[in-house]
Amino acid sequence: MFKNWTNLFIYHAKNNKLFTFLNILGLSIGIAGLIFAILYWNDEQSYNDWNPDKDKIHQVISDLGEDLIWGYTASPLSQYLDEIPEVESYCYFNTWYYNEIINYKDKKELVAKIFDAQNNFFEFFPFEFVKGSSNIKNHDNTSIYLSEEVAERIFGNDDPIGKQVQYSGRTLVVRGVYKIEGKSSIAPEAVTNIIDKKLEENKDQWGNFNFGLLLKLKDPSQKTKVEKALNSLFLKYKMSKEAESEGISIEEYLKLYGSIKNILEPLSTSRLHSKAHGYPEGNGNYQMLLILMGLSILILILSVVNYINLATANAVKRAKEVGIRKIIGASKMNIIKQFVFETIIMVLLSILLSLVVVELSLPYYNEFLGKELVIYGSQFYQQLIVVFLLTVLFAGIFPAIYVSNFETLKVLKGNFGRSKSGVWIRNGMLILQFSIATFFIIGSYIVYEQVQFMLNKDLGFKGEQVLEISYRNSYDYKERDYRQKLITRYNTVKQEISKIKGVKQVSTGAFKFGDGASSSSSFRYNDANIQGQNMAIDFGMLEMMKVNVKEGRLFSEKYASDTINSIMINETALKMMNEKNPIGKEIDWNGNKLKIVGVVKDFHLYGPQAEIPPMSFFHFKTIDWILQNVNTIYVKVDANNMEQTINDIEKFWVNKVDTEYPFAYDFVDKSYARTFDRFVKMKNLFSLLNIVVILIALFGLFALASYSIQRRMKEIAIRKTLGANTNTLLKELSKQYITFCVIGFLIALFPIYYLLNLWLEDFAYRIRITVLPFIIGFIVLLLLTLGIVLSRAYQGTKVDVLKYLKYE
Repeated sequence: MFKNWTNLFIYHAKNNKLFTFLNILGLSIGIAGLIFAILYWNDEQSYNDWNPDKDKIHQVISDLGEDLIWGYTASPLSQYLDEIPEVESYCYFNTWYYNEIINYKDKKELVAKIFDAQNNFFEFFPFEFVKGSSNIKNHDNTSIYLSEEVAERIFGNDDPIGKQVQYSGRTLVVRGVYKIEGKSSIAPEAVTNIIDKKLEENKDQWGNFNFGLLLKLKDPSQKTKVEKALNSLFLKYKMSKEAESEGISIEEYLKLYGSIKNILEPLSTSRLHSKAHGYPEGNGNYQMLLILMGLSILILILSVVNYINLATANAVKRAKEVGIRKIIGASKMNIIKQFVFETIIMVLLSILLSLVVVELSLPYYNEFLGKELVIYGSQFYQQLIVVFLLTVLFAGIFPAIYVSNFETLKVLKGNFGRSKSGVWIRNGMLILQFSIATFFIIGSYIVYEQVQFMLNKDLGFKGEQVLEISYRNSYDYKERDYRQKLITRYNTVKQEISKIKGVKQVSTGAFKFGDGASSSSSFRYNDANIQGQNMAIDFGMLEMMKVNVKEGRLFSEKYASDTINSIMINETALKMMNEKNPIGKEIDWNGNKLKIVGVVKDFHLYGPQAEIPPMSFFHFKTIDWILQNVNTIYVKVDANNMEQTINDIEKFWVNKVDTEYPFAYDFVDKSYARTFDRFVKMKNLFSLLNIVVILIALFGLFALASYSIQRRMKEIAIRKTLGANTNTLLKELSKQYITFCVIGFLIALFPIYYLLNLWLEDFAYRIRITVLPFIIGFIVLLLLTLGIVLSRAYQGTKVDVLKYLKYE
């Protein structure tokens, strides 16, 4: 039986090469798209799955109100966490990696992911130890733990346990070597415990939110209770005491400054659902994941619908075969099984082709997502089997039932009996195809418009020909004359770089375009409390970046006060102050009385999709500690002979400034452009999928038009005999498809408008959805429909009339 079915399949495949090719191609495209989405989904969902306590471990997130949500908290909490019965243990950590050199004898290795945490870190992230032990008794501020890869790079085949290495001016002992089996929100190459000293120094600083904090709860269901306990601690030890020192009630204090709310986020969901960037591996893009998964499912649905339309169109040619098989005793169920069997072969071939497409395209897909996805794992193949079964179920059953219902006698006479339900189901599927195609055409246009709007938006600064050079602080803050050493070193570097031919200007700032300021502090003016970005700068920084002034002036070396008690604010901060004449007014910045000398026009510190935050500008000498946050030097270079200028800067840098670390630089405009790179990728993805969807929809339209016209050949022959001209026939044959096109377009309007508006809500600066994308979408859809239908209808009008009338 299976041999006969296989032979029949091969026979019909050879005789209908175009339909077979379109069927396999359409399904393989849809399945390939879903496989890509599944690989991405599995990768993002796998983060921290290996961790046995992922549901018990929670990170403390600080909600300060006014959309200020930070992935770190204050050190003094540690004194009271043991008093909360629901908390099993806690661990403070830095929420970033250090990129430093580790020395062993004469060997130096630059390690990109050095992580600092308290000594019980490995109880929260129990990596597998291949050498040594994670025993917390050994994990003190003289210990370091290395990943398997880094240990091999530094020590080769030698046993690293007990060996001493030099790191950041410290001598540390290697206590263990570990490996990370799965995806992890914290995946360090080395782990140290230097954080305890910083915690001790900040043990009374309730206002310094500088540390990440993990809590392991005895019972995850008690999360809300722990959050309330943390809120009470901040109320008692921070807000109440500060209200008392200001001589106001706690109610007045909360009205002025707002409250601090603590949110516990479980490790199990932190990758995709965190409200803050609290882990050094960063967050996943949940919106992108949902969009990619949703669009892939839509394309597979379109592919299945396309397959059904092609299968039913091709079934016309097999009607007599079915009729003869019924005459010689084949049952309806037997015919259904045969056609389902053929669908299984088609789907298997499609899956094989889709896997080939995915394997060949995976490097480009990984580059697109910034991932390292591979095709492996039992979970993936189980999902692929589910995709296979669902595709066979939906793509195979309807065509098989449709064919099995052909009426034997009418089929053998050349009259194909068909049910009314078959007609509206087929037409309904065509309308669905039109709707999906409409969604992609209009959606991709709106996405394109939004991305172009961001690309063309005035950023408020000019970063062309400006280098941002990574600058390291080489002094310990406990050294004598630490601040003066920082200033002297910076001024020396600035003067020497300024002498290099092609260098037009040199300056610095404790912030980075696209990445924000290195710190944030609140300042008070009258009744307004404003959480501003600390924009510490050197003279000439804003002039170099072409940042304009709205009122007053920029900092100048002519005014000695500009390094003592002067401040500038941006337009956003001015609006929050509610002051019409700010110049000369005094603000309270963390106990410092600073006088406003200028208002800077708003510019985009983060990507253009984000709101512009309030900013407070001051010279780095004004605040004692701010220069230690400077990690970038900005250099404006001449466009002529730029390559030679950069080479000369590099030679000076590696010989005089930083002899151990590689020279690292970027152009401000290029670096900033990467802040919205994911949206450019989203636009490109939508455009690519749009092309795929249109092609699949056209396949289905081609099939159904061919089927419909083939079924109406006798009608066409009669009309021609009665004198109908070609134009009349074309109009008659195409009008139903135009009607379906309009219906499909109308059905898609609300989902498009709702979902694209939902997507645009994530942008602080966005376009408004106008009628233009809908007009363009309808015209494109209509032209494509007419192009396919009229071409098929025109061929139908060129029939040999006698061929279809000779039996009458």
